[in-house]
Amino acid sequence: MAQVDFYVLDRVDEHARNTLACKLAEKAWRLQNTIHIHTMTRTDAERIDDLLWTFRDGSFVPHQLAERGHDAPVTIGYGAGAVEPRDLLITLCDEIPPFAGSFPRIAELVTADENCRTKSRQRYASYREQGHNLETHNI
Repeated sequence: MAQVDFYVLDRVDEHARNTLACKLAEKAWRLQNTIHIHTMTRTDAERIDDLLWTFRDGSFVPHQLAERGHDAPVTIGYGAGAVEPRDLLITLCDEIPPFAGSFPRIAELVTADENCRTKSRQRYASYREQGHNLETHNI
């Protein structure tokens, strides 16, 4: 079963959520992990793609959109299509991606928005029913 970590932000700010995704990806990459960041739409994936270049001065995280290949340590994708398993899945989706079970670690990022929290509670319950190891981190 996967280790699923819920990172709960005390802000409603979606930009803060996206920035946290970049920080987690950078940290995991520096620890020599491969990462997939999964978003809900192509526009969201492109936003993360751009943000990975600018979220922090001097940051460098080798990445690419998954539709262009899987050569980079960090890929960014969207939709329900299959994704090549990696060390870490960072999800910015309202629902658990169908391929999530093939990842050993999953990071769920949650804002203070009530709708986002409600959907994260549903995902938490689903992960628990599936027998995954769960942890919550308040940020």
